[in-house]
Amino acid sequence: MTSYQPVEVSLSYLQRARDALVWKVEGLSPYDMRRPLTPTGTNLLGLVKHVALTEHGYLGILLGSPLDLPRRWEDETPDADFWVSPDQDAATVLDAYRRIWVNSDATVRRLGADAPVEVPPWPPERRSTSVGAVLTHVVAETHRHAGHADILRETIDGAAGLQPSFSNLSEGDAERWRRHVEHLEAQARAARA
Repeated sequence: MTSYQPVEVSLSYLQRARDALVWKVEGLSPYDMRRPLTPTGTNLLGLVKHVALTEHGYLGILLGSPLDLPRRWEDETPDADFWVSPDQDAATVLDAYRRIWVNSDATVRRLGADAPVEVPPWPPERRSTSVGAVLTHVVAETHRHAGHADILRETIDGAAGLQPSFSNLSEGDAERWRRHVEHLEAQARAARA
């Protein structure tokens, strides 16, 4: 049994969420990556951009290791971090995200989980914290949005789950899932009666 290393465990969980997010845009058309799928405009490539910028803000800029990001990522338009314009290709967004995570991992490993850090946007009682706490925040944020991406991708083409080789869903073909959804719909209707 290997010893518990909090930074490495946290970074491994973070990497799983990063990989899931990237998978959710793979194989989609530029339209399907960008199209709004919720009333608030949530879209797949926008989620990747948002998570990348969030990670860079916390584990790059805040920890003193900023990167030069693609032009226009610092747009002041409301919610600009949640969408990608047609003149920005997905490959550039994904490449920037991968550069960000390499930089983040190196920075966190260099500083260590116990290094102190001030997080100005956080409430006063939580501002003075540690790199480990900031890393935990980024892990939670990334997994949250990976879950959103999973649902969005499933609505586009049915691709669902954690990763292509391991969905983490119970086995079933399209017919099994159709029957399952039909059963759930019947249960929901019965509950409202």
